[in-house]
Amino acid sequence: MPSFDIVSKVDMQEIDNAVNQARKEIEQRYDFKGTHNEIELEKEAMVILAADDYKLQAVVDILKGKLVRRNVSPKCLDFGKKEPASAGAVRQRVAIVQGISKDKGKEIIKLIKDSKLKVQPQIMEDQVRVTGKQIDDLQQVIQLLKGQDLGVELQFVNMRS
Repeated sequence: MPSFDIVSKVDMQEIDNAVNQARKEIEQRYDFKGTHNEIELEKEAMVILAADDYKLQAVVDILKGKLVRRNVSPKCLDFGKKEPASAGAVRQRVAIVQGISKDKGKEIIKLIKDSKLKVQPQIMEDQVRVTGKQIDDLQQVIQLLKGQDLGVELQFVNMRS
């Protein structure tokens, strides 16, 4: 029975590279001179510290640009609320989203079932497996989901026939 998996995975090495490039650009930019701005990468999150709101937004824009250049979707970032830090600085925690949540999985399954294609989707931990008798139906599911904006970056892996 042909099948494939719908996953949402992030290459942490590419995120690390993007963070390092963003740090270098922040150090070199004239509008950041004399202020303390940094991006700290943790296991499944980042902490951005900036001198003020304007600089925080500029750091986020730089980071998103570096991620896009490295083929990592900014949709994998979940921005927390801004919190005040010492000396008038601003801190923001950014979670790196891996896998498909149960709610997103249910939303994906509803979309697939509403399409009336002859496939069976099922949630398996942090991914969705889709099986069907014909590969053409599976490819139609992939095209259907590529056309939707679900708020997460999806990859389609393990196509078996």
